[in-house]
Amino acid sequence: MPSITVEAHDDRFTDLLQPTAQLETVAGGLRFLEGPVWHPTEQHLRFSDILANCTWQWSASAGLSLYRGNSHMANGNTYDRQGRLLSCHHASSRVTRMDGEQMNVLAAQYQGAQLNSPNDLVVKRDGSVYFTDPPYGREPKVGIPRPCDLDFNGVYRWRETDAALTLLTTELDRPNGLCFSADESLLYINDSPRFRILVFDVRADGSLAGGRLFAETVGDEDGVPDGMKIDSQGNVWCVAQGGLHVFAADGSLLGRLLLPERITNFAFGDEDLRGLYITGITTLYRLRVRVRGTSLF
Repeated sequence: MPSITVEAHDDRFTDLLQPTAQLETVAGGLRFLEGPVWHPTEQHLRFSDILANCTWQWSASAGLSLYRGNSHMANGNTYDRQGRLLSCHHASSRVTRMDGEQMNVLAAQYQGAQLNSPNDLVVKRDGSVYFTDPPYGREPKVGIPRPCDLDFNGVYRWRETDAALTLLTTELDRPNGLCFSADESLLYINDSPRFRILVFDVRADGSLAGGRLFAETVGDEDGVPDGMKIDSQGNVWCVAQGGLHVFAADGSLLGRLLLPERITNFAFGDEDLRGLYITGITTLYRLRVRVRGTSLF
């Protein structure tokens, strides 16, 4: 059983996570994992293996299987309210949606220039897709080396109603993970090289305003702010140095969960949404927690 360290900074942390919680290895020996997403009705997890250029599927009943080969180095994944899978792709610099067996491109260019490498994405209840676009997929470690067409790293919104792509902000150095508050009045976005999380007000028209510091991630361990989700109590969970950092809605650090491997992302799953599925670089882990996540649809 892999060892973990539960580091509480606030008494409320034990309401979320048992101090004696056990980390389970679900699958190992993979290459570079990212983008775990739980299907709440079919009860399976899909996740990207960027360097293997594929998307895996795992369930307790069927185990691990290949969902899609030639994934164009997919990274972040999510579902919309209709249960359609949306993905960000490093190799093709696109955001796509699976409509049945057909992969349709939602976003590939901004004002005639190819996007950098869409990284992570969330879908608002009205169907709008918000995604981050840092250049990681154009760098040697987890992408195909090539220059960027754009001279900034943006956060965008794509709308179903007019298929329009709107640039929302360029004020983050390398925007990465993102998530909405429960009422969608706030959008949290982390900025990996600056070890911080910003929060923006979401206006009625879907644009962003009032970007401000929500929290800074701390620690000398390996890792940077990456995957991020909100739980059913409004706490913000964020991959960062050493593992997972959990913040209350006011930005105070509740605690850190330190893992044996550098991790990239996570998703709440299982029938009760209290299973935490965590992607290490080469290993998929599961941890049972005391708080429910939020269902995507």
